[in-house]
Amino acid sequence: MSETAIKIENMWKEYPMFKSDRERLRTLFSFRYMPRQFTALADINLEFKKGEIIGMLGLNGSGKSTLASIITGITYPNRGKIEVTGEVNMLSANAGMENHLTGLENIRYKGLLMGLNDRQISAIRDDIIEFADIGEHIEQPLRTYSSGMRSRLGFAISVHMNPDILIIDEALAVGDNSFSDKCLAKMDEFKQEGRTILFVSHAVTQMESFCDRVMWLHRGTVLGIDKPDKLIAPYCGFAREFNAMTNTERAQLTPTLTEYQEKYLRK
Repeated sequence: MSETAIKIENMWKEYPMFKSDRERLRTLFSFRYMPRQFTALADINLEFKKGEIIGMLGLNGSGKSTLASIITGITYPNRGKIEVTGEVNMLSANAGMENHLTGLENIRYKGLLMGLNDRQISAIRDDIIEFADIGEHIEQPLRTYSSGMRSRLGFAISVHMNPDILIIDEALAVGDNSFSDKCLAKMDEFKQEGRTILFVSHAVTQMESFCDRVMWLHRGTVLGIDKPDKLIAPYCGFAREFNAMTNTERAQLTPTLTEYQEKYLRK
């Protein structure tokens, strides 16, 4: 039995960039016309093992969410190969939940999307309600929820679906400390069961204490993947420098992991 949960080889994801609706229509009537392409991911090669917790770091627009969406199957690469072993569940701010449905209705809705029947959903419903701990709001429409309540319910639903691979895309950033601690304890339980977790976040403190490895994405490429104590400090140093740069300086920047490790890791 393979110990690999996710394997990606030479994967690219590109999107057409249209200047106008007229240009968009032109592609429908002319197979020769090719609009300018935006490269969201370029030549990605990765392998994650079962039971690993992987942190994904990168500035906004670096390709983190695109990579997570491809692993989940929400979108597909243009080129390359991806192999995913087991069921995948993605937890983001609103993934798989509907604003007009109540919390209880969203539990059933998300369960049906994951292929569960009503008997299976009923068996885990009380555990989801208890874990989310949002009181009587569970019977109210999702549109009335605060961001914290959405996060609580979304995480509770996702982890109780028992996926083999759980992708958490910034969803814990809005929770309070006590709920975050409960989530981290549940993630540790997942790890002990041999499940894989991809943790997409800017919360480097959580990554430092919890992740086995951390990956740094920049402009659609993987600059490196290493243990948290070898990558987080260099990334944070880079982010501070980047935020202080002009747009021209940012456009000319071609960072490397080695460069920033030499600069920000203590000798």
